[in-house]
Order: sequence, then C-alpha cells, then structure tokens
Amino acid sequence: MVELDNTSLQLALSFLSSVSLDKLNMALASRPIFDTTVYTFFEMQIHMSLMKCRYLLFSLLLLHGTANVAQQAPLRITPITGDFYIYTTYNLYEGEYIPANGMYVVTNKGLVLLDSPWDSTQCQPLLDSIMARHQQPVVMCIATHWHSDKTAGLNYFNSKGIVTYTTVQTDGWSRKNNKPLASHLMANDTVFMIGQHRFETYYPGEGHTPDNIVVWFKDAQLLYGGCLIKGLDNETLGYMGDANAAAYFST
Repeated sequence: MVELDNTSLQLALSFLSSVSLDKLNMALASRPIFDTTVYTFFEMQIHMSLMKCRYLLFSLLLLHGTANVAQQAPLRITPITGDFYIYTTYNLYEGEYIPANGMYVVTNKGLVLLDSPWDSTQCQPLLDSIMARHQQPVVMCIATHWHSDKTAGLNYFNSKGIVTYTTVQTDGWSRKNNKPLASHLMANDTVFMIGQHRFETYYPGEGHTPDNIVVWFKDAQLLYGGCLIKGLDNETLGYMGDANAAAYFST
C-alpha cells in the first residue's frame, strides 16, 4: 500500500484538479518535480492506463480524507427545525472514529443541551461554536443515559456553572462505572420550562441501557430519543453491550 503524507496529498490534489488529461500525460512523460512519494506512486503505476492511474490516486485522496475526518472536523452542527439543532462529535472506538449525536434547543433564557460530547476536550469547542452562532450561553445539560457519549462532559459543564441533570437511575449506573456525575438528579419523569420552550423527560423502560430516557417537546412535536431510538436507515441497534434485548421491542 502506498503511503501519502499531507504535503504530497495537497500537491497531488492541486495538480489533478488543475490540469487536463493531455497535460497530465505530458507531465508524466517529462517527469516534473513531484514530492518523492507521489513520484514513486506514479512510477509503480507506469504500466496502467492514464485514466486508471488518475482514478486510483483520487481514491487514495478520498480514503485519506475519510480516515482523518474526525481530526479535521471534530464538531458538526446541523439545523433540524426552528430552535432545534443536532450536534455531532466523534471518538475513537476499536480503531474507528464513531460519531455521536446530541441535540440542543435555543431559548430566550439560554441554550439547553441534551447529552454531552464524547469527551471533555470537545466541550469547550462546542460551547464556543454555540456562542458564536447564537450569541447565547448554554445554561443546562440533560444526559439521557450513563454511557460516555452522553455523560463524559458533565464534570466540565459543572465547572462552567452549567446546570446538569440525570435521573437517579443514571446516577447510580454512572457511580458504578466511574462516570461523571450531574449536579442535579431527577427522581421521576420531569417537566421543564426554559424560556419559551416546555419539555419533559420520560423513562420508557430498558432498551439501549437500563436507564435510557427520552425527551419530548410537545409544541414542536419533536422527540429526542438519544441512543434508544434508531433511524429507519440504521441496519442495527448499535452497541448492545449494556442493552436489554428482550425488553427493547416493548420499550
């Protein structure tokens, strides 16, 4: 397998996007001054057709970009509807960068986060991005179960004066697994009114984890399901190491 460093990739991409096939053919024939790694790649493919060589290099560039997407773009914010946004962070799991979605809602009293990023290093970039985008701070975070993709940032948010919540059940699982803890606990399903938005937490039963909850925004007819609810395009239920498979369907 041919390894291409970032300088070589940038040079190759710039070159391939700016020249015609005729110029590329002339360049190969005249041996221009490429980075050594890129030049070696072309030498290895000298008996291939010009088009195949070009497409193969583009494939390497795309693979390189995909492998580094988490490092280059660790945070993505996507509007849903009105005041509601999905944010996506990434973490390395078994050698692969895996995305995790959280949600936030903009109110006239500040922003409410549902779930924290994968780890505390991604919390401040999220807070900074939200402030730059909405000119309002985050005032509350509710974690919907005890796994790290939902609770890892709670200590950081606590240190910033952000009010954090989990259920009593989540708190118990977090303590058992040495996870960060919220500053406030919910003993039962709870209704919140923050600014103009009213929402309620609901425990439907065991599924992804024993403690997973969902959050319902009645006025917007929007249900945030955390890791419990999967989209129609998902082929699996995701990580099931702490799941109750028998109860999942009824939940």
